[in-house]
Amino acid sequence: MNTATLLCSCTDRSGIVAALTHFVAEYGGNVIDLDQHTDSETNQFFMRLVWDLRNSALSRDDLPGAMGIVAKKFHNMHWSISFSTPLPRVAVLVSKTQHCLADLLLRHQMGEMPGEMALVVGNHGDLADLARHFGVPFAHIPATRDNKEQAELEQRALLRERGIDLVVLARYMQVLGPEFVNEWTGRIINIHHSFLPAFVGAKPYHQAKARGVKLIGATAHYVTAELDQGPIITQGVTTVSHRDEVEDLIRKGRDIERQVLAQAVRLHLERRVIVAGNRTLVFQ
Repeated sequence: MNTATLLCSCTDRSGIVAALTHFVAEYGGNVIDLDQHTDSETNQFFMRLVWDLRNSALSRDDLPGAMGIVAKKFHNMHWSISFSTPLPRVAVLVSKTQHCLADLLLRHQMGEMPGEMALVVGNHGDLADLARHFGVPFAHIPATRDNKEQAELEQRALLRERGIDLVVLARYMQVLGPEFVNEWTGRIINIHHSFLPAFVGAKPYHQAKARGVKLIGATAHYVTAELDQGPIITQGVTTVSHRDEVEDLIRKGRDIERQVLAQAVRLHLERRVIVAGNRTLVFQ
């Protein structure tokens, strides 16, 4: 189905839903999904609206302009419109750890990811065969502490050249520089092998074992300039006990990381996430 998806937020007031659904109907669209939320503390309104474009009187090029006229009627409305086709193009940045990449590639092959897996970029070459097994191009751009700035310039140029819409860090063991993050604000998803905000930094499972925790988890979040502090999209947990060694925690953690990252990527690609400051609203 040829659809459009509107994500918007503004100061709450009467008539927003009526105006936006009227806008869709006025130009021949048919609403097929609508979800909304009002934050009582901030008086902010949020909405996700999806409609069928088959009988639309507006072209894709004209639709944003018409929406802009409607948005001016409401105070401080932020909005974006995306379309079901073409599919968003996804690039995955990796190092040597394979489980998250393998899971994303398999889900994509099975048709579970509403996007095109267009590229895998590794700062090591270890996962080249895995990517190519699934028919996805692999680019090896070595990135170390000594050449990080040049490596990121090459990465960013390649992402632009391939028309990438979303960057996924699948256990990519490098901290992205501010220029990279700024260029891709709201379009980089990272999987953190910990239930943030606890156990940030290196060896979270060792930290968890030392603290005797009963739950471990993983967190998928958007990347910001502040390390591991970006808006959280999804999280997952599993139980552990005193009988679990660090290796057991790592094994269990890998399972959660795969699930949580895949869910976050799917939610983003389906345009179900609105970022509001340093938090997200996720329309399931």
